Amino acid sequence: MGTDGPWKTTALTLDRVSRTTLVDQIAHHIEVAISEGSLQPGGRLPSWRDLAGQLGVARGTVSAAYEKLIDRGLLVAAGSAGTRVAASFPPTTVTTVSDAESLRPPDFQFGATRGLIFQMGIPANDAFPATLWARLYRQAVQSTSTRIDYGDPRGLSELRSAIASHVAIARGIECSPEQILVTSGFRSGLGIALRAIGATGRQAWVEDPGYPVTRFALELAGVHPVSVEVDEDGLIVEQGRALAPHAALAIVTPGQQAPTGVPLGEGRRQELLQWAASRDAWIVEDDYLAELHLSGRSPPALASGEGANHVIHVGTFSKTIAPMIGLGFIVAPRPLARRLIDVTTWLGGPPTAAVQLALATFIREGHYLRHLRKMRRLYEERRSCVLATIAKLGVYTSVPAALSAMLPLPDGFDDQRLSLDARAIDLAPAPLSPWFAASSRPRSGLLLGVANVLEHRIEQDCRNLLALLRNPGQRPGYANVLSQ
Repeated sequence: MGTDGPWKTTALTLDRVSRTTLVDQIAHHIEVAISEGSLQPGGRLPSWRDLAGQLGVARGTVSAAYEKLIDRGLLVAAGSAGTRVAASFPPTTVTTVSDAESLRPPDFQFGATRGLIFQMGIPANDAFPATLWARLYRQAVQSTSTRIDYGDPRGLSELRSAIASHVAIARGIECSPEQILVTSGFRSGLGIALRAIGATGRQAWVEDPGYPVTRFALELAGVHPVSVEVDEDGLIVEQGRALAPHAALAIVTPGQQAPTGVPLGEGRRQELLQWAASRDAWIVEDDYLAELHLSGRSPPALASGEGANHVIHVGTFSKTIAPMIGLGFIVAPRPLARRLIDVTTWLGGPPTAAVQLALATFIREGHYLRHLRKMRRLYEERRSCVLATIAKLGVYTSVPAALSAMLPLPDGFDDQRLSLDARAIDLAPAPLSPWFAASSRPRSGLLLGVANVLEHRIEQDCRNLLALLRNPGQRPGYANVLSQ
């Protein structure tokens, strides 16, 4: 099992409906094993991949549990020798998680007050239309100041109408404002969808590689994620049918697969829609960046044609305008609309009327479409600049991937530790390995977000990042890879 001692990982069981996160449960089991002597000082633990495979969780979940214990001094990372119990740890002591730490949210881009260089998921700080937005918001606050009722739980009618018009033009989705539900973003929309479907205890296809937050959200909701591999045409539907033919839903990013950036091929689109119709299953379409497609025209939404009655289209304005707006939406398929509205009503409505009205005006007056056109040009320039600069510095393996550049690293390379090191110099590349599930071949790499890179300093930022990789004292064996 990858251990030097007698620790039996078969005794490590997880409660997937518990309020305690899987990360904390794994960490607790390891602490208990240390305190009881099952894991001796210096004993080797299973690799992230092995333990994740045994437990049926993502590699990133096991990695986060190990990192917690490393931070507390209970474990040590020993490079190629793996992760081991600290030699000086007293076998009779159990360290408990402090209240402050147990209440801290998971570290999915939390903590940064601005978009950092290479950070993913944060639109360009310098391109946000701050003056225009401030004016629209002031007007909206004044206009809504006398609205003291609870409001429509589906969202402000002005915004729902604006969104319905926009998705008809931009995404080819024909729907009425009554089918639009305003949310506080993708996570909110996914949570509402899972409740409406009744997915707890059932299986869901997820892309592999795929957005780690999606797998984490499914685990919290008691849904069992089934990892389905992605190739150059997107999700391999045939593999999904083989692994989990009776899954309740599939969660996909068909416009620009996260993180590879490939669109779902036409043949795969039809396969996926046919599967959902034949099994009376649902497709959650995460349309997070389809409107910012940098390689040609964006493909139409899955919810735009035949089979749309099985597609729950989830959109967000966090990635296209700014996270601080805190708004997204669901296009409810007619067969599920009533249930989605009921769930939204009882779980709480969207954010304040003022921010909704400001966004409605932003869309209705054409500012949003102009903003998207501007951002596509800007991001294409910045991504090209990053790729060219990295190549100029002697690294020829980077590839474009949606609004990022992907820099592959040798399998087994600790990309998560490297990303933490980079934060110390105000760079925020995302490690690639957490995007892969436990069943996958291991993949290490960095995702370099391009939204907030600045042309006048991009070469120095790339040099600083590559210096971390080329430091033979900290990253043995990698200098040769970079020089290829």
